[in-house]
Amino acid sequence: MPERQPRHGLDPVRVAEVMVRPAAGRGPGRRGSGYRVGPRSVLTAAHVVRAAAAGAAHVRFEADRAAEWTASARVVLASEKADVALLEITGAVPGGVHARVPGPPVYGAVPDADVVLPCSAMGFPRFKLREDRMRLLDDGSPSQYRDSCHATGMTSVLSNRREGTLELAVTPPESDTEPDRSPWEGMSGAAVWHDGALVGLVSAHHRTDGLGRLAAVRAERWYELLTGAELAVLHEHGGLPASAAGLVRFPPAGTGATGPVTLADLRDDLPLGELAGLVTALTALPTVRDRGTLALVLSSIDPVVAAMSPRMPALRPDVFGILRTCLSYPGTLDQLLEAIRLLEGDSTGVARMDEEAVELSRRHRRADGRR
Repeated sequence: MPERQPRHGLDPVRVAEVMVRPAAGRGPGRRGSGYRVGPRSVLTAAHVVRAAAAGAAHVRFEADRAAEWTASARVVLASEKADVALLEITGAVPGGVHARVPGPPVYGAVPDADVVLPCSAMGFPRFKLREDRMRLLDDGSPSQYRDSCHATGMTSVLSNRREGTLELAVTPPESDTEPDRSPWEGMSGAAVWHDGALVGLVSAHHRTDGLGRLAAVRAERWYELLTGAELAVLHEHGGLPASAAGLVRFPPAGTGATGPVTLADLRDDLPLGELAGLVTALTALPTVRDRGTLALVLSSIDPVVAAMSPRMPALRPDVFGILRTCLSYPGTLDQLLEAIRLLEGDSTGVARMDEEAVELSRRHRRADGRR
């Protein structure tokens, strides 16, 4: 097993919009997502660029921001079997920070085991379509653009074993108004991350799975589905390890998924940044997002904490305040999380909350060990 190495994870300036226009205007164009894995290399899903071999592909980074740039690209690898493609940027790459890509990402493999792991992906799905009223078309109507979606959630890694994909449980869009088009259309090709390593690419939204489930091809499956020549291309231009043995494996020995952990010994002066992960997990839960059920949870524990019932319009600052109050009264944070578990039941959101609690406890123990 490779040693754990420094990992930087998802870098938003390397997230690409992939735009394909078929040759001779045959059929509609296609949009997808991708990730820049080298100075001139962009990783994406093969089905996104299916029509690009005879047409034109473009990649865009940092759209409508000060550092926006767009370049033409060509397909150098496209495997329908593995649903992975590599684009070579053929147009000009701007100088400065954009010319200095800090090397390829670290690639990883999740275990074939009974674990639930946090994951994230960033792409440009259809439900993020917006109107830009500051930019009008010739007929006077506003132009449209797709904003980014930073999808965070959990993967229950034993799902989709026959298909050989990862099932990502993420926050769903509010509605599905187009029966013939998925609201997640355009998210395909987005890199999927766990603990700073690229573990797959979003490949499909199966409508029967519901709006909160995506499927992602696993990085380790590329070694089974690609030819030797195709793997060599990904190794040379995308930094993929030459063999599956070079992938970082999760979870490392001795750090597998655990049950609920006590937070009773946490210091009461932890900086807010230490609580950010747990706050993010909590604010994604329906029990916490609903002010009525949150007040019910708080009323079931210490009266001092119950007094922190939601008072501000924004939920996130409220939850930070609740956690800081709990830290001042040892044992109440454990009571809070247990009450949420009782109301939420067994869900990916609760698993993510527990994962963040475990990580918070580990960081605290490590910090104690340095004093």
